[in-house]
Amino acid sequence: MSPSAYCDKVHDDYAVEAVNLVKKFGHFTAVKGVSFRVRRGEIFGFLGPNGAGKTTTIRMLLGLLRPTSGTATVLGYDIVRQSEEIRKRVGYMSQRFSLYQDLTVEENLEFYGRTYGVRGERLRERKRFVIRMAGLEGRERELTRNLSGGWKQRLALGAAILHEPQMLFLDEPTAGVDPISRRAFWDLLYDLATAGTTIFVTTHYMDEAEHCHQLAFIYGGQIVAQGSPEVIKQTQMQGKVLEVDCSNPQRAVRLLQETGHFVEVALYGSLIHVVTDDLEAGRALIRERLTAEGVTVHSVDWILPSLEDVFISRVRQNRG
Repeated sequence: MSPSAYCDKVHDDYAVEAVNLVKKFGHFTAVKGVSFRVRRGEIFGFLGPNGAGKTTTIRMLLGLLRPTSGTATVLGYDIVRQSEEIRKRVGYMSQRFSLYQDLTVEENLEFYGRTYGVRGERLRERKRFVIRMAGLEGRERELTRNLSGGWKQRLALGAAILHEPQMLFLDEPTAGVDPISRRAFWDLLYDLATAGTTIFVTTHYMDEAEHCHQLAFIYGGQIVAQGSPEVIKQTQMQGKVLEVDCSNPQRAVRLLQETGHFVEVALYGSLIHVVTDDLEAGRALIRERLTAEGVTVHSVDWILPSLEDVFISRVRQNRG
């Protein structure tokens, strides 16, 4: 095998390779030297709060924004020099779905198909596929503005895959959509990934992050953790997590925070997660403090951290 052929083979393992990407807007640095790889055929989650740099990173990868410094390739093409080649081969779904509200379902698909260069019988076949995939049979002539959020979401996904892209970029695709529609949408993403489509999805929902094969946590323009959800939970946590089941959990949170002895105290539904460096000392202090204040403690158990626990921990460490 020639050296160039070997390089192509190694390169083909990854749909995205980003190295030290930086984006500045005047004196503000939105993305601060992020590096990551996305394997072909996987669902890669880019997790972070609003303003963390997720959308700016996607726009650089799509060639819509020129990086201030750093390099990246998407499907083997350079994001600066070959952005047109990238856009031919990827689909993009923005948070606002980018649908034309005054067009029907079928008219939207017709418009996006032609925009992607799909014509004739192939376009007719692809429209039929999308209608079936999205469960929109019988709604082809309905105005898009009359669809619910979940239907619009599936229509937007269908529009993004009309040209059978090798890779999909989804920017906060489930924001503002009800939980049942979110679950149905993720079922569609799994089907696409199983069929070989690489998916890059940004989200701030921790439960969605659990569905990804690989994750990168971004905060303040910097990646603060990377890996599979399980590996991140096992290796990226500072301290141990104790889960507290007690009466009056909201008051208990305040009492435990007031001790000043715990790394983090947070409410998770009706339970409390307490992060401590010393499990036994932490468990004893929790029982002592709450019992003294009349709070009944049902249990204090060590648990594996949630992704949210890890994210909070990594952000705290990054702040220094």
